Amino acid sequence: MNRLFGRGKPKEPPPNLTDCVSNIDSRGESIDKKIARLDQELNKYREQMKKMRDGPSKNMVKQKAMRVLKQKRMYEGQRDQLMQQSFNIEQQNFAIQSIKDTKTTVDAMKVGVKDFKKAYKHVNIDQIENMQDELEDLMEQANEVQEVMGRSYGMPEIDDDELEAELDALGDEIGLDEDTSYLDDAVAAPSAPTSEPGADSMRGDVPVDEFGLPQIPQSAK
Repeated sequence: MNRLFGRGKPKEPPPNLTDCVSNIDSRGESIDKKIARLDQELNKYREQMKKMRDGPSKNMVKQKAMRVLKQKRMYEGQRDQLMQQSFNIEQQNFAIQSIKDTKTTVDAMKVGVKDFKKAYKHVNIDQIENMQDELEDLMEQANEVQEVMGRSYGMPEIDDDELEAELDALGDEIGLDEDTSYLDDAVAAPSAPTSEPGADSMRGDVPVDEFGLPQIPQSAK
């Protein structure tokens, strides 16, 4: 059958806005190059006319320059049209992409809402409140247990005023019990010798040595 009727041509993909913008920009760049060449030619004719006197030769160069200027203006108009087309297509492409992004966001939000509803079905607010109440009761019971365990047993009941009076009296007794008799020994300690070592001194009628002790008389040999 394919040999008799041939094969149909494959369908081309639909036009893409991004590709259209790329093609238009490429055409605009080609026109910019043509305008640049015309500018170079115009500058050449201007330099020639500056050096030429008025006359038929100068008029001929002037006519060439006018023709080149008209071509330049024509290309500039085409370039402006292409730039406007590219701008319009880019704006349209931006709007389409924004709509697609919005749709994607909305679809994601719908999925999120479904998941939230599914998860919320397993949450019972009454059970949560009851659990919080039970926790509060348990904490109060724990505090009561700590208070009971911290009670004192066998302690006599004493008035606070009596305790303060006893504490003041205890302070007075501590002050009276301070013993300073050890200072008397320090006062009664012998004073340091004032004489030079080896020198004889007297305590009354008895000679003493350098340490203040009575000297023992030496027996005659």
